[in-house]
Amino acid sequence: MSANSKIEWTNATWNPVRGCTKISPGCKHCYAQVFAERFRGTPNHPYEQGFDLRLVPEKLYEPFLWATPRMIFVNSMSDLFHKNVPDDYIEQVARVMVSASWHTYQVLTKRADRLNALLNGRLRFAAEQPHIWWGVSVEDRRYGVPRIKLLRETPARTRFLSIEPLLQDVGTLDLTGISWVIVGGESGPGARPLREEWVLSLRDQCQNASVPFFFKQWGGVQKSRSGRMLAGRTYDAFPARITKSFT
Repeated sequence: MSANSKIEWTNATWNPVRGCTKISPGCKHCYAQVFAERFRGTPNHPYEQGFDLRLVPEKLYEPFLWATPRMIFVNSMSDLFHKNVPDDYIEQVARVMVSASWHTYQVLTKRADRLNALLNGRLRFAAEQPHIWWGVSVEDRRYGVPRIKLLRETPARTRFLSIEPLLQDVGTLDLTGISWVIVGGESGPGARPLREEWVLSLRDQCQNASVPFFFKQWGGVQKSRSGRMLAGRTYDAFPARITKSFT
């Protein structure tokens, strides 16, 4: 777990799973893979096996170690709903989130079909928890937009969209039942361009639907230079949080 995440929309990260495989265009320049593969073969390093998928059960109970409430991005270096993560293990992760309820958890996936099936099934107990936010990635019309419908068909209390990397104009979205939208461009070597009109369209759609809008970054090869100002200001809205004390 990282207590000081550099991701703009969270405080911390928790990775009870490491590694993943690519399934759509949004994965092309995966930052997590680039990071993990730097350490492949390094003895005793957390990513000694590079970006190969593996469970990390010794990390399961880390949220209990933090008494101060945090916003925690779950599996920033993987996808909890990857086909090779067993249902039983996903349920263990969910039960930790339910029990350590003084934190807010942000669960993000590209495997919206499996998210849908499990939240409507054995994870129903966690779906409706107000401190667990369930989200899907949206990068384009073909792969990303259909995930929104699958998310909406779950009983999640808080649903969010991470529209990053935004690779094209995704058109008019149905934001019914969506609690939060994050938008951002791709960063790092080979970053694909982000157009301002795509972002402004999504900002306006969120404003019209009264959905909190967060603009993360323009991205690019050197994202620090391009910053995160949009139309002369930053956008940092979040859904309302239900905060509890450590008990």
